[in-house]
Amino acid sequence: MKEIHSKDLAEALAAYRGQEAYIHSEATSFVFARNFRIRITDTAVAGEGPYRVGIRFEGQGWIRAEALTHYEIDEQGRLLLAGHDEQGRMHVALELGKEPFPE
Repeated sequence: MKEIHSKDLAEALAAYRGQEAYIHSEATSFVFARNFRIRITDTAVAGEGPYRVGIRFEGQGWIRAEALTHYEIDEQGRLLLAGHDEQGRMHVALELGKEPFPE
């Protein structure tokens, strides 16, 4: 994974607008959501690092992840975001893909 640059990440997120996507989100010890299918209507990146990402989905609602530091687009074209602490441990993840994530 590479460090987030807000402009690059905003462009990667914008590619999902108007599209159906599967979402995976988790935060260490207290949140886990996998394979919710949503139609994304808006996306946002905020902060100076670590970053916040918001994804608005059709109908109603937002999902937001905070303390994000790294991202990549993997070989399946999925957008993978993670928040790592100063020791390199992952504390938060937010992932988008066109196909369901493995169970």
